[in-house]
Order: sequence, then C-alpha cells, then structure tokens
Amino acid sequence: MAEFFLIIISAIFVNNIVLAQFLGICPFLGVSNKLGTATGMSGAVCFVITLATVVTYLVNQYLLVPFKLEFLQTIAFILVIAALVQLVEIVLKKISPSLYQALGIFLPLITTNCAVLGVAITVVSKEFTFGGTAHMLSLGESVVYAFATSLGYGLAMILFAGIREHLALNDVPKSFRGLPIALITVSMMAMAFLGFSGIV
Repeated sequence: MAEFFLIIISAIFVNNIVLAQFLGICPFLGVSNKLGTATGMSGAVCFVITLATVVTYLVNQYLLVPFKLEFLQTIAFILVIAALVQLVEIVLKKISPSLYQALGIFLPLITTNCAVLGVAITVVSKEFTFGGTAHMLSLGESVVYAFATSLGYGLAMILFAGIREHLALNDVPKSFRGLPIALITVSMMAMAFLGFSGIV
C-alpha cells in the first residue's frame, strides 16, 4: 500500500510529466487558453495514458518479450496509442461535439504526445526503487503510475489554464503578451513544483 502512495505522490508532484520531465509541452501550451478546453484535454489524455499503459504493458510482456521482439517496442506502442486516440475521437465526437471542436487539431496530436509514449516506455523499461530495492513495476503498479502521471498532467494543465485566463484579464506589457508570458508562467510553475522534490 505504501508503494502505491509513493508512486502517486511521486508521479503527480515530484516527477510531474510536464513540469519536471518536460514531456507533452506542445498540447500543454496549445490547449491551455481556456479552463474548459484544458479540462477536456486532461480527461482525454488521462484516458489514453492509462489505457495505453495497460495495453502496451500486456503487449510487451506477452508478445514482444517472449518472441524477442523488444526492438519493435516503440512502433508497437505508437500503433496502440494511435488506435486508442481514434477511439477517444469517436467517443468525443458523439458525446461532446463542442469539446471535440474546441480541442481541434490537438486531439489527434495526442497520438504523437511524447508524454503518452514516455509513460508507456518508462513503465516497461525503467526500474523503480522502493525501500532500497529496485524492481520493475507490476501491472497494478503500472496502472497506478500511469493514472497518477496523467493526473499530474491534468493538474499542471488546469492550473496553467486558470492562470492564463487570469493573465488575459490583466494589463501585461505588450512585449510579454501571448507566448512569452506563458513560458515565464510555466517556468515559475516548474520551479514551484521543485519544492515537492523533498517529499519522496
């Protein structure tokens, strides 16, 4: 139980996928203008990261490793992620056409979002240390890690969207409007999240 708690805290705050590992920056900056859009994108990314991790873990353990096809890992994982993103697109188009339109080009870009692929590859290739011993994550730990990582992604995106909406109402100097103030804000958020590194 303590291991799951450490995984969750570490993935959300200490090793935040956006603010500490700097993965998935493109959709993070592109979709975070409005809180509603950022929330929708966070939900879509959360679904894709979690489900992709489960499927890629199983594909790796029961197909690629037994047949010594680990060299196909990246290609296989991208194909799985692309299929899941198509599923998300179909569901969003039926359930929430307005959110589907708001996300626009960034929804299919989840396929190439390096945060999604990064989590899938990390789960099957990186050893995690708990209590002084290093081991590969089990399927259950992988799902918890993926879900917590996607929650961290969503937290960062929603916080950033809220700050950007607030900044849009303020008098920002002309030379800092748009992307410059956004990048300054992200860097300050990243420094703030560094304060969590002493927790785990």
